[in-house]
Amino acid sequence: MCLNGWGGKLHEALLPYLSEAAPDILCLQEVVHSPACDQDWLTYRDGAHVLPQRADFFRDVCDALPEHAAFFFPAAQGVLWQGDTPVPSRWGLATFVHRSLPVIGQTQGFVHKHYSPDGYGDHPRSRSAHGVRVFDHSASRAVSVTHMHGLRDLRGKMDTPERAEQARKLIGLSQSVSEPGDTRVICGDFNVEPGSETLSLLAEAGFTELVTRFGFAGTRSTHYPKPGRFADYMLISDPAAVQSFDVVSDPEVSDHCPLVLRL
Repeated sequence: MCLNGWGGKLHEALLPYLSEAAPDILCLQEVVHSPACDQDWLTYRDGAHVLPQRADFFRDVCDALPEHAAFFFPAAQGVLWQGDTPVPSRWGLATFVHRSLPVIGQTQGFVHKHYSPDGYGDHPRSRSAHGVRVFDHSASRAVSVTHMHGLRDLRGKMDTPERAEQARKLIGLSQSVSEPGDTRVICGDFNVEPGSETLSLLAEAGFTELVTRFGFAGTRSTHYPKPGRFADYMLISDPAAVQSFDVVSDPEVSDHCPLVLRL
């Protein structure tokens, strides 16, 4: 499963959904981790953009998935707010792997900029990616899964040199955690349209994109009011390995829809 969790804003629906679905591997973006805070909620402020955030969304999901190994990778440490009090908070992505799957390889790196320790920074902000390689004993094969949260450009989702470069870095990270013969998956909130250079570069690298291949009209829930219904993608190196693929619109657990792939 791949999902932009929206900082846990819809946690009352999201956490039971994750607990019941219990995906073998969960790739989660927009994860908040405030380890020194004992509050349930904080507020993100970026000009006119104000959004409630779970103070420790990472811990929330760890509690919902107690049988999973959890990995958190911050892109930046900035400030969230408890009223008028600033609270240091880390923001990034996380990967959860069920303990029945042995993790036999990992990689982590930045696909745009570097770790920002003194604030979230100017847009487009730092972006990281994480990959795991697991062994599926039931199918006698290794599977690598690599995900990122693609950079947000205030001008829109057009192709830019920075987006092309992050796609190349993402492909490189997937290669570094994989071996010949692996089934390889790349996914995430890429913040691009279906006809983007990002997806073209991934296609040239041998990946098949599943959201449009399966005919889905978008990956955004009704909580996202803007035009442009695509943001999230799931790609695979071997389409024959796909048992099923779905963009889950019900229940609504974020302003993004979960992408669920069964191999």
